[in-house]
Amino acid sequence: MNNNTAHNIDKSPYKIVKKQFFLISENDFILQTGERLEDITIAYETFGTLNAKKNNAILILHALTGDSHAAGVYDKKDEKPGWWDIMIGPGKAIDTDIYFVICSNILGGCMGSTGPSSIIPGEKNSYNMNFPMVTIPDMVRVQKRLIDHLKIKKLLAVTGGSLGGMQALEWSVRYPDMVEAAIPIATTMKHSALSIAFNEVARQAITSDPNWNNGNYSKEKKPDIGLSVARMIGHITYLSDKSMRMKFGRKLQDKNDLPFTFDTKFQVESYLKYQGEKFVTRFDANSFLYITKAADYFDLEEQHGKGSPVDAFLNAKARFLVISYTSDWLYPTHESKAIVKALKKNRLDVSFCEIKSEWGHDAFLLPDKRLNKMIKGFLASVYEKIQGATNNEI
Repeated sequence: MNNNTAHNIDKSPYKIVKKQFFLISENDFILQTGERLEDITIAYETFGTLNAKKNNAILILHALTGDSHAAGVYDKKDEKPGWWDIMIGPGKAIDTDIYFVICSNILGGCMGSTGPSSIIPGEKNSYNMNFPMVTIPDMVRVQKRLIDHLKIKKLLAVTGGSLGGMQALEWSVRYPDMVEAAIPIATTMKHSALSIAFNEVARQAITSDPNWNNGNYSKEKKPDIGLSVARMIGHITYLSDKSMRMKFGRKLQDKNDLPFTFDTKFQVESYLKYQGEKFVTRFDANSFLYITKAADYFDLEEQHGKGSPVDAFLNAKARFLVISYTSDWLYPTHESKAIVKALKKNRLDVSFCEIKSEWGHDAFLLPDKRLNKMIKGFLASVYEKIQGATNNEI
């Protein structure tokens, strides 16, 4: 089925899911900066059924511009399922006939969770740039509250790609007794100067837009041009040189157009403009600023190992499956190998695979039999071990 076309829900393989909301109503949530954040709402979705032993739960952690809608559709009018529907569902790599899957929108997001566009408690105005700086550890601590709310004491696995992989790593070292297995994909322990540089240029595109107005823009007059350019910049880093050559090359939109003008002539130009324009209809510019900054500040080595990657994983107990891609130049394979090296020096159970792919950083979001097979087999092995241990205790 073509995911970009409408479908009949009665004949569709997609499951109908519902967005849910969890409220942290107490005002005792202290962020890493020391600031207090009140009345935090977290949007989340679940797929599958939590078993009686509550030992089949998997937490999916989304990337920079993702959300809680990881799989399925909301209703029969939906034309496209969740962002990782290729992986999550009955009989798929993350099999919802076996596992109970949870995915929440991160703190600072704009898809139902508390973020810069949220209304300040007790007031009429939104936070905008008065929203406190949040970090990836803050995001994970909020997710921990959600898991506690669901009365799950231990997660079978945590997994995600890119920013989601950073969260998976944070989970493994911050809450080692709650994580049986971790699958960080196409990720890093800390951003390189190159990654920070691209994020900063994207942020500058937003803040240089006159409509940004120091973050105090209206729904009717948003910094759409700046956000669109920011998305275009980011999207280039998600692809690879080979994939762009294969898909676009130097192809023109229309060979009959007059040459030598500043109009959009090349197909790759048109593609990037389309991605940027589509993005502004669903994402908040201030959220983009906050989340990219949180990614830049993330440093697992410094925060948990005082500068040592080995010491960062001293408390980790999970089994690990670390995955990278040959054509990912945003988070290249050597960054995943650094994670693997640190894990092995701590004598942890770790498997590693570099998948050959020409599609760049975003390859983990595309159909791939190798990725499916690895994750399916790894999860089955972890679950079988858990089931055996539980049965022996009875």
